[in-house]
Amino acid sequence: MRKLVSSGSHLEEPIGFSRACRVGNVIAVSGTAPIKNGETTCVGDVYGQTKYCLELSIQAIKEAGGNPTDITRTRIMLTDITRWEEAAKAHGELFSTIKPACTFVEVSRFIDPAWLVETEIDCVLGQV
Repeated sequence: MRKLVSSGSHLEEPIGFSRACRVGNVIAVSGTAPIKNGETTCVGDVYGQTKYCLELSIQAIKEAGGNPTDITRTRIMLTDITRWEEAAKAHGELFSTIKPACTFVEVSRFIDPAWLVETEIDCVLGQV
């Protein structure tokens, strides 16, 4: 079984990707940028962008048939790692009880310079 979930991002078609892809009991959520209605949201706000990206990813996981408790790994990519605590606050608010494996990394830039963060999430369904 293969299920694709779209977020409606204007970048999905030209790049050729889906917000999330479920194969069997595994869901992979693509790099999720802070795009809302075709525009960057929470400009200049690492916390706001991180929370938005993670919430958008959780929505895609639910649409693919998963739950937040199925999340096994998150990746937080920042253009300025010195602001990691702002992203960590958003992550902690959503995942303090789930506690998935998590990685924070610094990247040189994203497609849009207004994006301060992108996130990725992996899930395995049916694990307790």
